[in-house]
Amino acid sequence: MKKFLIAGLGNIGDEYARTRHNIGFDIADALADALAKEDSDKKFFSDRRYAMMTYRTFKGRKLTIIKPSTYMNLSGKAVNYWLTQENIEPENLLVIADDIALPYGKLRIKKKGSDGGHNGLTSVIETLGTNEFPRLRFGAGNEFRKGGQVDYVLGKWNDEEKKELNEKISAAVECIKSFVTAGIEHTMTDFNKK
Repeated sequence: MKKFLIAGLGNIGDEYARTRHNIGFDIADALADALAKEDSDKKFFSDRRYAMMTYRTFKGRKLTIIKPSTYMNLSGKAVNYWLTQENIEPENLLVIADDIALPYGKLRIKKKGSDGGHNGLTSVIETLGTNEFPRLRFGAGNEFRKGGQVDYVLGKWNDEEKKELNEKISAAVECIKSFVTAGIEHTMTDFNKK
């Protein structure tokens, strides 16, 4: 069975829940829910080493879904540990993160790339020693005043954004399903133009 590691980035703690910077956690939750066999499995993550973790299967693929419990700037520790623990190749890793360079809700999946100033991606790149791993970026928009970036990304979605958020998260889940079944090239073609 082909194995994948899906790592949704975010910060632990109630004060960070449903913030722009935690969209990786929200997408990981939605993916786990979408692939749950029974309602009792929904949002079932166990507290494991460096991460909240759950397993799911989809069309003959085994997915290890993690939400690092190390805080954003040490996300690489959790990603590296679970890649090694589950014996998963870096090309079968998908890191999910917010991106202020993209308009709200826009999805971008790429095979590799820079950290784009994202502390979580910086940590993953430094820990793995490579930037050659797939990542899914979710547009957080950039409606903040000069010097207000930190408050913006750690802030909650506004009322207008909330109206469409579940729909945008569902699109991200479909993108991940495509990645694990159809592969990165096909998924880039299908989702990056939307």
